[in-house]
Amino acid sequence: MKQILDDDATALADKIKTGQYSSLEVTSAYIEHLERANKSVNCVTADRYDIAKQEAIDADIKLQNNEPVGRLHGVPISIKDCFHVAGIATTGGLIHRKDNIEPRDAEAVALLRREGAIIIGKTNTPTLCFCQETDNKLYGRTNNPWDLSRSVGGSSGGEGALIALGGAAVGLGADIGGSIRFPSHNNGIVGFKSGDKQVSAVGNFPHVTIPEQDRMLGIGAMSKSVRDARLMNEILTAGKRKFVDLDAYELVMPYKQPNIPLDETTDQLMEQLRAKLAADYKVGSELPPLFEDCALIWQELMSIDGAKHIVKILAEDGSKKYPLWEFVKEKVSRKSDLHSYMSWALIGARTFKPSEARLVEIRKLLAAGDQQIAQYFNNKILIIPVYHEAAQKHGKLYSEIFSINKTYKQYMPYIAYANVWGLPSLTMPIGTDEAGMPVGVQLICNIGNEEAIFQLGEWLEEEMYRYKRCTTYDA
Repeated sequence: MKQILDDDATALADKIKTGQYSSLEVTSAYIEHLERANKSVNCVTADRYDIAKQEAIDADIKLQNNEPVGRLHGVPISIKDCFHVAGIATTGGLIHRKDNIEPRDAEAVALLRREGAIIIGKTNTPTLCFCQETDNKLYGRTNNPWDLSRSVGGSSGGEGALIALGGAAVGLGADIGGSIRFPSHNNGIVGFKSGDKQVSAVGNFPHVTIPEQDRMLGIGAMSKSVRDARLMNEILTAGKRKFVDLDAYELVMPYKQPNIPLDETTDQLMEQLRAKLAADYKVGSELPPLFEDCALIWQELMSIDGAKHIVKILAEDGSKKYPLWEFVKEKVSRKSDLHSYMSWALIGARTFKPSEARLVEIRKLLAAGDQQIAQYFNNKILIIPVYHEAAQKHGKLYSEIFSINKTYKQYMPYIAYANVWGLPSLTMPIGTDEAGMPVGVQLICNIGNEEAIFQLGEWLEEEMYRYKRCTTYDA
């Protein structure tokens, strides 16, 4: 059973197809493990355990009958709550949506099913995926499997925790502000944020309708290995692997910046990584173009309409929601239907909403910057931290990003850059801090050069560090 939990999706797909394991055996192992681990970690919001077992039996019968199978045939996977899965509610952590059963799959989910994947459950998010701490009034808080007192990050926090403890072979996440990369970093897994419009967002809730926000959204794998991240991206984009000569790329790894916090352990791991890379590759150290203003631009784009589209969703139950009142009510009585993280973020969105003049300025900057960024990254890979330290105690991450003192300008640059410019980003662990908490790194490239960061990521798995499953909750 432990080997099944350790194996990535690529290995399990091969072992199922060759008869080493049956799909039912693998699926049952994951379900048994999740039923035990979820009591402490609270990552699963809705399960398909009985249905998944029947689908696994059907998958085994197909193999016995020599019927054609896909690349994930019989492999159990998990899905972030924001994606529609037929027969399960997509809630966004809202109490009034708990019975909102979806009739069809999101397009990304449908693609994975066509390859034979078996969905065993959906995973927790913050309310409407609107912040980077995974907690809501419907399902409660998800805890970091490495240390229950620490944050899993967000918004794909339930997915990050589940993959860290080996609750599925691979998972699906979405990222508009670090939502794949924070949980990957915090939980010690591999995560891939695809580039602008590379993966269909149809069936992703809440649907992003503002173009300046849509460009920041990326959908991709949360996995145990880089090869699984590549496989998932190939499935989701109908792409094919191409030859890449990494020697033709310059690796850009800026030194610690005076205005961006970085703890000693993370800085040391980054320097160890620099030394390893420099032995085999050309490594530069300059800041990439338009880096210094990316955190401000990200916040303004996320606040572009004062979050009116979010407030509209909150009012679907017929009630009016006033963020300030809901925040005070929750803090005083704990009787609001909204988590205080949500109401405070809405207040912030109104506060930081850009003026029309500023919005015109930002749009001009984005149009000019897209060309500059594309040219710069033509043959470069950017290597930067994910966050300034490993997973923090619950609430600290939120207080740093959503402070009225605008401390997001200090803490968000490493995350915001790939979102603002719609760039693919591969996150993977490179070590642990003194408390044993994982520390991750980002590899960022141009759209179209994804294979370069996948190949570099596989090199790092061999030379530096690779996913290690949290075994605390094993039988």
